[in-house]
Amino acid sequence: MTSGTVPAPLLGAVSDRDYSTNAANALIHLYRAEVGKMTAYRQRLDMTTNWSVVTTAGLASFALGDPNNSHATFLFAMGMNYFFLRLEARRFRTFEIAHHRVRIMERFFYPAMLGDRVDAGWHQLLLAELSKPRSPMTRADAVGWRLNRNYLWIYAAVLIAWLAKLDMSMPKGWILEFPDAFTLADIGNFPGWLVFLGVALFYGFLISLAVRAARTYPLEEG
Repeated sequence: MTSGTVPAPLLGAVSDRDYSTNAANALIHLYRAEVGKMTAYRQRLDMTTNWSVVTTAGLASFALGDPNNSHATFLFAMGMNYFFLRLEARRFRTFEIAHHRVRIMERFFYPAMLGDRVDAGWHQLLLAELSKPRSPMTRADAVGWRLNRNYLWIYAAVLIAWLAKLDMSMPKGWILEFPDAFTLADIGNFPGWLVFLGVALFYGFLISLAVRAARTYPLEEG
């Protein structure tokens, strides 16, 4: 009967025995701090979305509450929502800095503390993140992520409400015919076809950002 063989340790790997008490405590406190930062920014992300929803609801109530109120209110809502979207994307990138550090420690430090042997080079990855903080997500990807999660639904509601407002401005029995229908979107000296074109380009831009956004977080591939 042959005795079982024990595999040789991985070259350059570390385990719980390689961490001093001070190093382990420092990493644990860093993990707690980064999770706390993630929680705070998660709340700030929700706050920005709430601002967008409340602003959209208020402007929609104003525009639809009186037939004399201009449909341009919804164009203003589109602009305000884009401001909130950019603000939320910036907060999301800061959130991702903490999230990236937490994932590094969850993927390497805690497995090592639980007895697994991991690549010792992970320390350099964490040190690089600490010495030069940078978001692992580009601005365009951050905007695309927030669009996919929340803002495409808000923008869809604004678009439907805008079209409903244009239809409500016409008497019952009115037949939609183009190109005369474009005049419904006239704003002062701006022709309606130009307004429709601007809205179409804006929504096309938003959809392109949502489609092109990265589909995976860093460290989650492979």
